[in-house]
Amino acid sequence: MEARVKLFGHPVHQMLIVLPLGILTGAVIFDVVHLLTGGGQWALIAYWLIPVGVLSGLLAAVFGFADWTKIPRATRAKRVGALHGSGNVVVVLLFLASWLLRRGGVATDPGIVPVVLSLAGGGLSMLTGWLGGELVDRLGVGVDDGANLDAPSSLSGLPAAPGAAARR
Repeated sequence: MEARVKLFGHPVHQMLIVLPLGILTGAVIFDVVHLLTGGGQWALIAYWLIPVGVLSGLLAAVFGFADWTKIPRATRAKRVGALHGSGNVVVVLLFLASWLLRRGGVATDPGIVPVVLSLAGGGLSMLTGWLGGELVDRLGVGVDDGANLDAPSSLSGLPAAPGAAARR
């Protein structure tokens, strides 16, 4: 099942999702370093990474939702996609709450609650990331119809498999 929104032949959601995943993982890592060292600069880095991760996550979610609406009802893919998407909403909310609690002059010493929220968001993102992988790798969501090991480049404008354009 091909993605609804593509850029240069590739699903936009799959291109964008690496940004929030990497940025928010970085925030978790800097929070852990802050906990281990007590260095306020590490918490400050996490503080600035979180809103970038939240905003890029919301942008990726728009395209993920567009792809999800194309999945046929009453399929395992639709259920997994709903879990993936709703779980990622919770991830964004956890990080947003963590960031909001750090505001007001406590960015360099956020306390335990914002860090726990960050760690919970990071942990949940591993599960939702796995669900996203399940959608693509196991259920074929966002994969070109007729994809194969010798398919032409997506930039060629040709379908992945000969005759695929006729089946659409």
